[in-house]
Amino acid sequence: MSATETTQAALEIFRQHGILCTSEALALGIHPRTLYALRDAGALERLARGLYRLAELPPLTHPDLVTVALKVPGGVICLVSALAFHELTTQIPHAVDVAVQQGSQCPRLEYPPLRVFRFSGVAWTEGVETVVLDGVPVRITNPAKSVADSFKYRRKLGLDLALEALKAYREHVTFDVTTLLHYARICRVEEVLKPYLEALL
Repeated sequence: MSATETTQAALEIFRQHGILCTSEALALGIHPRTLYALRDAGALERLARGLYRLAELPPLTHPDLVTVALKVPGGVICLVSALAFHELTTQIPHAVDVAVQQGSQCPRLEYPPLRVFRFSGVAWTEGVETVVLDGVPVRITNPAKSVADSFKYRRKLGLDLALEALKAYREHVTFDVTTLLHYARICRVEEVLKPYLEALL
């Protein structure tokens, strides 16, 4: 196969698969030399170390969340990042908040910066939904769980964040008191959250 054919074949693989890790690209038959030549020529965009997509594609709508979803297998976007995604806070996350299961390792990323939280038991398994962003499945806490988590971590993140999220959730299309209290029980913050919730009802 000529160099042009090899390049075109590699580009077609990226067109079919979207975002690929280096190992995935190699497994699909792209030679490392071809991969790096495409990157150096500007045909591939480097999202993070070892993570590439076609440069000709429109910009990603949520590049940080997509990158974390691909580079932190099993991770769940949570807290400020999840609240911002669900439009429950005005805070702009300076790092991607990601939950990993207690005892598991979280890879280090050059970019985006991560803030890692360790969840266990039902706090880890409950209230997680999968949304597809830019063709990539991203695991993220749902709005009610995100609010309950913000109360759980109120000492670290600030009570003002939790209160803002609760007020915004009250106006959210998915607002449900029973669901919110269910997640508050799981996070062991039901007694803390209830007075603030009652004041809003």
